[in-house]
Amino acid sequence: MADVALVGFPNAGKSTLISVISAAKPKIANYPFTTLEPNLGVVALDDDTNFVVADIPGLIEGASEGRGLGHRFLRHVERARVLCLLIDLVPMDEMSAQQQEETLLNELGQYRPDLLERPRIVVGTKADMASTEIVESFGDRLVISSITHSGVSELVGQMASVVHESRSVEPHHEGVVVMRPEVTGAVVERLDDNEFRLVGREVERVVALNDVTTPEALDWIDSRLERLGISKMLARAGVADGDIVWIGEFSFEYQADV
Repeated sequence: MADVALVGFPNAGKSTLISVISAAKPKIANYPFTTLEPNLGVVALDDDTNFVVADIPGLIEGASEGRGLGHRFLRHVERARVLCLLIDLVPMDEMSAQQQEETLLNELGQYRPDLLERPRIVVGTKADMASTEIVESFGDRLVISSITHSGVSELVGQMASVVHESRSVEPHHEGVVVMRPEVTGAVVERLDDNEFRLVGREVERVVALNDVTTPEALDWIDSRLERLGISKMLARAGVADGDIVWIGEFSFEYQADV
């Protein structure tokens, strides 16, 4: 689903950070579970360097046992290459940075022990509101403020570096392998002579978990649907160039591959 998953307690600053480093525009408010579904943002440093960051719903203690958003949260985390733990330096419940980190890691490990082996970045948030003493107590790890943008560019650089390294160690397959997957459980419904609807959990999630108002997000959606084999599926269903295809509340004009 994403290259980097932002992991933290509710109100740790995940939504604000993703709104700063990408074109995603998540709902932001100062109360628990503002984010109920992941928001995806494409971070582009240059033409050759980009990666997808997911703003994951806030984790609470006991999530591995189903408390709060529970396994809904953790299922999203397990599909990310890199975990970025956001530690709130001025939490409302006064939980220390060390306690937050230990609890987050415990919940991840209780759910899936191998998550603790994923590449991981730990960063302190809300540096603009924290005292000098608290910031210094965080040690030599990165501290940021999404409001003043202090440390944000350094964090993005770290993310890009770790994502690049993570991608480079993925298994390499000799030769050329062409994947033409079928979309599990998806069907094409005809609405009118030139209008169709794609129905299926997998394809609907591609749209539902993204901001369809930005070119970067639309490019990501297009590439993801292509990887799922949607174009061939629509062609076999008789969809022609210029026909309108709906996925949830999102629609696009179909153009066959050239």
